[in-house]
Amino acid sequence: MQNFLSVDRVEPKKRLVGERVKDFKEVYELFDKPEARSQAERCVQCGDPYCMNKCPLHNFIPQWLKSVAETDLSLAFKLSNEPSPFPEIMGRVCPQDVLCEGDCTLNDGHGAITIGSIERYITEKGFDQGLTIEFPKNKIGKSVAVIGSGPAGLSLATYLLRAGIDVTVYERASRAGGLLTYGIPGFKLDKKVVERRVELLKKGGLVLKTNVEIGKDISFESLKNSHDAVFIGIGSTKPKRANIENENADRVYMAMEFLTSVQKKLFGEQIKKDIDVRECDVIVVGGGDTAMDCIRTSIREGANSVTCHYRRDSHNMPGSYKEYRNSVEEGAEFEFYSSPKNIVLDENGKVIGMNFTKTELTQPDGKGRQKVIEIQNSEKFVKADVIIFALGFEPEVPNFLAENNIKTNSWGGIEISQTGETSLSGVYAGGDSTRGADLVVRATFDGREVAKNIINKFSLSS
Repeated sequence: MQNFLSVDRVEPKKRLVGERVKDFKEVYELFDKPEARSQAERCVQCGDPYCMNKCPLHNFIPQWLKSVAETDLSLAFKLSNEPSPFPEIMGRVCPQDVLCEGDCTLNDGHGAITIGSIERYITEKGFDQGLTIEFPKNKIGKSVAVIGSGPAGLSLATYLLRAGIDVTVYERASRAGGLLTYGIPGFKLDKKVVERRVELLKKGGLVLKTNVEIGKDISFESLKNSHDAVFIGIGSTKPKRANIENENADRVYMAMEFLTSVQKKLFGEQIKKDIDVRECDVIVVGGGDTAMDCIRTSIREGANSVTCHYRRDSHNMPGSYKEYRNSVEEGAEFEFYSSPKNIVLDENGKVIGMNFTKTELTQPDGKGRQKVIEIQNSEKFVKADVIIFALGFEPEVPNFLAENNIKTNSWGGIEISQTGETSLSGVYAGGDSTRGADLVVRATFDGREVAKNIINKFSLSS
């Protein structure tokens, strides 16, 4: 260990740009054993590990890095899969540069440990060698219904199944995974990785019911009456809008509408609308990871050009710098300090472009935040055939919430107690439906913590 003086930080190899933009296969290759071990050996083994503290799941990062360095894959697998329900997914989709790796002690001059890549390596190689997650055969006689099979729902299901509790997941789509399946493109997360984890849960006793929408196909009341507890993990997929002129015109799309349509097409599923960007000039508005996903998906779908407009600068983009860098490598253009004013249509109502206003940032306030102000008389027209807005998301508010007196707050989030319980006894919620659109890892954390509370409540009542 502590080999950081003689070994530099090395990131996993990436597929060549000219190859990867032609398909939706994952961009990053998997570390081999020598690479993983060499990088793990760089760990300082801090007494107070910042990486572990910064991780929302509080993963045992120093411990499994030590195990990898000592080539004890079995122990590393157990350590990695204990606090995290699906580390092979987290290793792919977490923004490590702003979480664990961002707080690595070696960031100050030596380069952080490649934590996410090693995390991915551990479980992938573990599965290859026949390692797996054990679920008890004996059940405790309790059952929980989970509405939504996204990160929060699958995380909760994992820990409940480990405790011998029966779990039935109800998913309105035709496949499980929620955002993991339909919202995150395959070049970041291979869908077979999600399917494998879902199959593992099914072997552990999970009952999965797809194409079932609560409140439409099954009433919430019947669901509650047939289970000992209910968890609501419906995510936050309602798009935030710019509220500008002509934003409802044809060939103007919301990010998740676009990403879901493309993914369903790749699955061969029926789609409501075929969003075709081939040989089009595409504008993406937004600066987060979802905007980068839209950019990189448009490139793979054959767009003529893709330009991202963001009203701040690259330093203030809310997404991962890694995703911004990949977007640039793959041919995207960026216009910073650019705020949308209105969408321009021709006489036939067809999109021909957008008007933008240049912006600038004020001096930082007491919290270090800079406000955006528009520069007068700086309007600029930009030609485009397709416009995609990636401005964030708000929680959906299905009718069954109000019908069952489940309280929501002013922005539609489900109100919960410290244990994750809603205003209706025995009904819990977590993830983006309670906290608003956030990182996958935080929704995963919510699912795990609510599962613990449900387990404790069942234990006290038995």
